[in-house]
Amino acid sequence: MKKQPLFNKINREVLKKDLQNETFQRITISFYKYFEIQSPISFRDDLYKKLDQIKIFGRVYIAKEGINAQISVPVYNWNVFKQKLEKIKELKDISLKKALQDGKSFYKLVVKVKKELVTYNVPKSSYNIQKTGKHLTAEQFNKALESPETLIVDMRNYYESEVGRFKGAIIPNVETSKELLPKVENLLEGKEKEKILLYCTGGIRCEKASSFLMQNGFKNVNQLQGGIIQYAHEVKEKGLESKFIGKNFVFDERLGERVTDDIISFCHICKSPCDNHTDCKNDACHILFIQCNRCSEMLKGCCSEECKDFALLPLVEQKILRKDPDKVVSKTFFDSRIKPKLKEQV
Repeated sequence: MKKQPLFNKINREVLKKDLQNETFQRITISFYKYFEIQSPISFRDDLYKKLDQIKIFGRVYIAKEGINAQISVPVYNWNVFKQKLEKIKELKDISLKKALQDGKSFYKLVVKVKKELVTYNVPKSSYNIQKTGKHLTAEQFNKALESPETLIVDMRNYYESEVGRFKGAIIPNVETSKELLPKVENLLEGKEKEKILLYCTGGIRCEKASSFLMQNGFKNVNQLQGGIIQYAHEVKEKGLESKFIGKNFVFDERLGERVTDDIISFCHICKSPCDNHTDCKNDACHILFIQCNRCSEMLKGCCSEECKDFALLPLVEQKILRKDPDKVVSKTFFDSRIKPKLKEQV
């Protein structure tokens, strides 16, 4: 009997085309749980088989400390999927958060074993995941925001906060998760006795972050239960005022879910109001940036004239130029010319 492959080998463009041709709907969801996994590789292989059998796409991270998943499930397999989770004792009754908006979110299944679910890169002695902040519902979170003494902290990267955030939030000016906790601790220095509210996309980043702050002397740490995703659902279901404005950035093909009609960011090229993230079409760049439709058409989906010119070259020439770092237009252009200006705006 032929052994089932445990990863996808099909070309990306073929997979994307197959996704577009699907005749059924998908449900995009996320879930996470911190728990001890003795053998992450075995857990990973078993889970991959279960998910692959029912045509689930998405990104799942497994570590000794637990699981973090963002996936899309065919509607016709929804009940089968839940039954499979129920049979995994560690995932029984796990909270599943449905996306705020439908869309083609993932085109293949990736299940990886990682050192950490969230790459904070801090010593284990600096937190105790069994002791986290108080989880607040949307209603409780809104009420807590009414106090002028309350400090609200965005536990995401700057480009996520750029298109959507809670009013009055402290925005750490960082690009990666490993920079986040030291930065937040520094921003909150001297405020150890004040009420702290943390929020992130789905809740997982706040779990370890709240534990880290508590372990480091902060007395009143709270976190948004289920993150922005659950908050937006609760606001809609209960008719609450949304204190979160703009878009919720997501790490999939959609790149964002609208929470309110507010557009709080701008096109990185022409500075007109815009909150649509895009990926530079220059394969030697692929920087993530915000671009309006007019500039996208003018620059052919690239972040600059330099990238557009490079992307228009024949592929054979592009491959030759990429071997010469002094000639290739790449992420360096964006990092040196545009990104510093963006961070000043957040």
